Amino acid sequence: MKVLYFAWVRERIGLEAEEVAVPEGVATVAELAAYLAARGEGYARAFENPRIVRAALDRRHARPDTPLGGAREIAFFPPMTGG
Repeated sequence: MKVLYFAWVRERIGLEAEEVAVPEGVATVAELAAYLAARGEGYARAFENPRIVRAALDRRHARPDTPLGGAREIAFFPPMTGG
């Protein structure tokens, strides 16, 4: 699955994007975030407060409990503000 990182999530991880082989048993957005957080210090910092990191599956906003299903892409980003 292609994983995209934006704003401070990208800065903490140090990557804009990567291909990730989603392990068996990782079925939701939250489970993928937890899996990524365990991959190293930058990932842990990016996902240290998973309640504030937002996600989009195949360019559609997704809640933490959303199943990954057959999605080809997921993006993680901080909350956005408007003005």
